[in-house]
Amino acid sequence: MSYQKYERIAPLYDVLDKAYEVSWKRRLRGEVFRGSVGLVLDAGAGTGCNIPFYPRNATIVAVDNSPAMLSRAAKRAVREGVEAEFLEMDLTRTSFPDNHFDAIAVTLVFCVLPEELQLPVLRELSRICKPTGTIRILDYTLSRKAPVRLMMRVVSPWLNFAFAARYTARYESYLEQAGLSVVENRFVMGDVVKLLVVSPRSR
Repeated sequence: MSYQKYERIAPLYDVLDKAYEVSWKRRLRGEVFRGSVGLVLDAGAGTGCNIPFYPRNATIVAVDNSPAMLSRAAKRAVREGVEAEFLEMDLTRTSFPDNHFDAIAVTLVFCVLPEELQLPVLRELSRICKPTGTIRILDYTLSRKAPVRLMMRVVSPWLNFAFAARYTARYESYLEQAGLSVVENRFVMGDVVKLLVVSPRSR
């Protein structure tokens, strides 16, 4: 179960992920938060890698279901002088009211969610996002290019072992069921990492 794995690897996570973070993740995180204002949710904040990109003119709430990961995020925010509220919370059933957030950022979260939780999480994010708000999802997708796809399949066992993650998350197929409409859908690294911007349909 990814929750248990992240509780165990929290002290090592930033070391294990450093090569990915430095080589490409860091430059894409800013894309997810650019232009966000008002009340912003960092959904699945982990150890706080998004913190340097939190918009200073927004109110930030960061949640994660791993206390060990969230504790490291809160400490990082203090070190970097960033104000945010950090809450332990399950993304399938948050305690936030309906239509609460102006923007929600979900960075590399669906790749670690079990298949059966992806629709419930999308439905919950749709519920707590304002009708005028956006949910910005940065995540993997399996390449359509044969050589790249082969490489991803070779790397997959390590990704799953180290991070309980995979390249084959099917979150896009659940958008309609979750009541979400696509605002923007584009690749931001080859055809393996995508930025998907969605918004709740009228309810």
